[in-house]
Amino acid sequence: MSDTKQNRQVATWLLVCCGLVFVMVVLGGVTRLTGSGLSMADWRPIMGWLPPIGDAEWRRVFEIYQQTPEFLKINSHMDVNEFKGIFWLEYLHRLLGRTIGIVFLVPFLVFLARGYIGLQEMPKYLLMFVLGGLQGVLGWYMVKSGLIDNPHVSQYRLTAHLLAAFLIYAFMFWVAMSRLFPQQQGIRHPWFGKSVMLIVLISITIISGGFVAGLKAGEIYNTFPLMGAYWLPPGLSALDPFWRNLTENMTTVQFNHRLLAITTFFVIVVFWWRARKAGMPQRSGPAVNALLHTAILQVILGISTLLLSVPTALAAAHQGVAMLLFTVALYLVHSLRKVPI
Repeated sequence: MSDTKQNRQVATWLLVCCGLVFVMVVLGGVTRLTGSGLSMADWRPIMGWLPPIGDAEWRRVFEIYQQTPEFLKINSHMDVNEFKGIFWLEYLHRLLGRTIGIVFLVPFLVFLARGYIGLQEMPKYLLMFVLGGLQGVLGWYMVKSGLIDNPHVSQYRLTAHLLAAFLIYAFMFWVAMSRLFPQQQGIRHPWFGKSVMLIVLISITIISGGFVAGLKAGEIYNTFPLMGAYWLPPGLSALDPFWRNLTENMTTVQFNHRLLAITTFFVIVVFWWRARKAGMPQRSGPAVNALLHTAILQVILGISTLLLSVPTALAAAHQGVAMLLFTVALYLVHSLRKVPI
């Protein structure tokens, strides 16, 4: 088989894994938004494939949940049938995580045996697998923060879990693009640095969104462009020391995310406007246009989610389109890293 076909098969496998990670991130958002994330109060990496089977097993799992702060302080009215409603989303989230591991590992071993993946390349693929496993551990570490006293997960751990998913996704996507578009010789496009700075800004905005999600800061100040009656709402520096406001003050966290999101949008508009006259490579032009279109959709979703007090469907779409915007920007960076001389 030719190198081109081998590269295409490996890239397709990696992009399938990326697609599953994309679904995993969106499903994780839905799990959080529906209050399902703390429904599984134990972690069984090996035996956790199977859901409760039979009434006795459901009662056992429900009794474990009844000892958690979330049940005692929020859901004490629940019976076992209501519990099933929140259990299934978290179960599917964890099951998908295990499925991604299998979908990654089995083709990797096949490609390795067939020589599609050389021994010198093996470490980066092993690193992907290890990072995926560590992401599962980080997910449980996040859940544990909501099983102690406060029935809400730590915004720090939630954001770290989200960021780790994006990093794994980016790693696999970059390697897939390098397989699809191998470029041995070339120079960096003059706009490569600008595209890198743009994806850094998008990433910082996504991280700020993680803190909004972790603190449920989108549930206050459901007006736009003002926050209530203010451009600068009171209480932005209420916590001491000041840095705590950036990650623990709901008002400040929402204000920062608004500011970063609008800044990112205008930077993308300017980037698109100037890039049209910059002589972009053929592969990069469609990505620049997609960047603008995705940014417009993301702003519309973000404002709508805020004004409507964070409905699950819109909030999940907002999170998914954030990942799509990140993907387009990453593709653009890759397309500019080396252009033919």
